[in-house]
Amino acid sequence: MMWDNGWLWLIAALVLALLELALPGWLFMGIALAVAIMGLALLAGLWTGGLPVALVVTAILSGVIWLILRRAIGVQKGQVRIWDRDINDND
Repeated sequence: MMWDNGWLWLIAALVLALLELALPGWLFMGIALAVAIMGLALLAGLWTGGLPVALVVTAILSGVIWLILRRAIGVQKGQVRIWDRDINDND
C-alpha cells in the first residue's frame, strides 16, 4: 500500500505548489496545502481511514483552503478588468 506513505503525499504537495508557480490562481495552492496536511496526518499516525475517505477529505479540505485564500488574498485591484465598450465601436 503506497498511498499511506506520508512522504509521497508531501512530495505530491510540493509538485502541486510548484505547479501553482506556472499556473497561478490559488487552485493548486489550495490542493497542495490540503495534500500536505493529509501527508502530515499520515506521518503523525493521525489518519487511519482508507484511501477513498482520504481523497474525499483532501478534496473538501482543498475547497475550504481555496475559499480561505480567495477571501484573505482575493483579487488585487486592477487585476480584473470590466469592459464597458467594444473596441470596434466608432463612437
